Amino acid sequence: MNQTMIDRLAIRDAVENWAIWRDAGDWERFATVWHPEGVMMATWFQGTGPEFIRVTREGWARGVSILHFLGGTSIDLAGSRAIAQTKMTISQRGDVDGHRCDVVCTGRFYDFYEKVGERWLLRLRQPIYEKDRVDPVETGVRLDLDPEILGLFPEGYRHLAYLQTKIGYKVKRDMPGITGPAVEALYERGRRWLESGSL
Repeated sequence: MNQTMIDRLAIRDAVENWAIWRDAGDWERFATVWHPEGVMMATWFQGTGPEFIRVTREGWARGVSILHFLGGTSIDLAGSRAIAQTKMTISQRGDVDGHRCDVVCTGRFYDFYEKVGERWLLRLRQPIYEKDRVDPVETGVRLDLDPEILGLFPEGYRHLAYLQTKIGYKVKRDMPGITGPAVEALYERGRRWLESGSL
C-alpha cells in the first residue's frame, strides 16, 4: 500500500473516531483527535477542541442529546495537509414548546486536517448544513413553530437552530448551507489550506 492510501485510511479513521468517541462520551480518547490549535465550528458552539469537549460534557450532564451518523468521505491531500468532506447526519432530541422532539439535520463535515508526526489531527471542523426537519416523539402532536424564530436561520439548519434556541443556546446565524456565499467562501478557504497552509 502506498503512502497516499495509508494517509487516506488514517484520515478516514480520524473522522470516524471523532464521531464514535464523542457520542460515546469517551472524552480521553476524543481529546486525541484534535490538533493543539484545533477549532470546532457548530451551530451552538465555536471555539477550541478542549473548550468543545468541556461544553459538550456540561451539556451531557444537563441531558442534552446530540448524536452523529456518518456516510461517505472524500479526501483531498496536499503533503501534510488535507481536506476531508464526510456526509453526516446530526440527530438532536429535546423539548420544543413542551413537546419532546427529534431534529435530524443532514449535511457534511468539512474538515481541515494536518499531519503531525505520523498522526492526522483536526485543525478545523466546519459543518455544512444542507437540510433538516423536526418531528415530535409523541404521536398525535401538532407543532406550531414560531415563524419569527425559524426565519432567523438559514434553511439548512433552521429546525435544529429552533430546538437549540429553545433550550437556551445562542445559535450562529450564518453557517454554510448547500449553496451560497458562505459555502463558496469555505471552499476557497479549503483551497488556500491545501495550497499554502493558510487558515
